[in-house]
Formats: sequence, structure tokens, C-alpha cells
Amino acid sequence: MRKLTASLAAVVLLVAGCTSGSDAVTRGTNFEFVSPGGQVDITYEGAQRQPLPPLSGEDLMTEGKQLAVADFPGKVVVINLWGSWCPPCRTEAPELERVQREVPGVQVLGIDVREDNRNAPQDFVRNHNLTYPSIYDPPGRSLLMLKGYPRNAVPSTIVLDKQHRVAMVFLRGLLASDLIPVVQRLTAE
Repeated sequence: MRKLTASLAAVVLLVAGCTSGSDAVTRGTNFEFVSPGGQVDITYEGAQRQPLPPLSGEDLMTEGKQLAVADFPGKVVVINLWGSWCPPCRTEAPELERVQREVPGVQVLGIDVREDNRNAPQDFVRNHNLTYPSIYDPPGRSLLMLKGYPRNAVPSTIVLDKQHRVAMVFLRGLLASDLIPVVQRLTAE
């Protein structure tokens, strides 16, 4: 399964037109995504971490209300791209809820993509008893500022440190056991 996931991620990255280079982050002042060697778990340490460009959008559950990463200052933020149509997202959502509940100083923020009707993802949130917020973004416009990031890779997760710099990217479905050590390390920094 892992090889299949890695192969699919590599294809998605190729199709999505990711930038190329030998480093995980191109030098600059904002995060620019590159998947070295087609990796699906990418860690950024120290000076490699770059700030995430402003990311915001309309709240899935409340039309007209805006959500933004900036709403969670000083917190480790776990940004998860998902869709109610996505089978791995059904497994991943309760795992993300567990991270949200069990690790102080962490905020999960979903971004619901590729859903033209708000009812299905709203039902998904209610049926899974999710308490973390999600941005409703059918075309994925909130992600346009993330240079090179494969917006079609669903599920995928971006983990930000307390300064909202990109610390880790996962281009695969996750379990709480994948995320908890990462976010605990970041909250302790």
C-alpha cells in the first residue's frame, strides 16, 4: 500500500507541475514546495522552514464567516486537505480529531476541496463529530499562494510550527500515531 501511495504521489506531483530542484525549499522568504525524489513525508528543519503565505477562506459550516491560519497565533497548525468523496479522508478525519483533542497547543484546520455542494462535507463533519474547523474551497483557490504544492493530492497535510512556518508535509493519509510525535515536538520548541 505504501509503494502504491508513493507511486501515486509521484504521478500527482509530476502532473501538478511541481517545481524542481535539489533542495526541499527554494531559497526565499516564502514557502515553495518541492518533493525531493518523490518523497511523501518531507521534513523541514531550522533555516529550511519558510513562512506559509497568508491562507484563508470561507468557513465550511458558517457561510460568510472567514477562517485563516492567522486566527491561531502561537499554535502549531495542522492543515489537512480533504473531501467527503475521498475514502482515505474517512479514515483520517477521526485521527485528526484525536490529535486536536489530545495535544494542547495544536489546531487542526481542514480545507475541503472539489465539492460543489456544501451539504455533503457538512454532513461528513457532523457524522464524524469533528470539532476542528474547515475552509470550504471547492476549486482550491486558498492554496494558490503555495508555489508548487500539488493541490490535487488529497488527502495531504501541511504541519506548521508555532511561527506558522512549514515544518512537515505529508502527501498521504495519516493516523494520529503519525502526527502526534511531530506536533508534540513542535509544541515543545
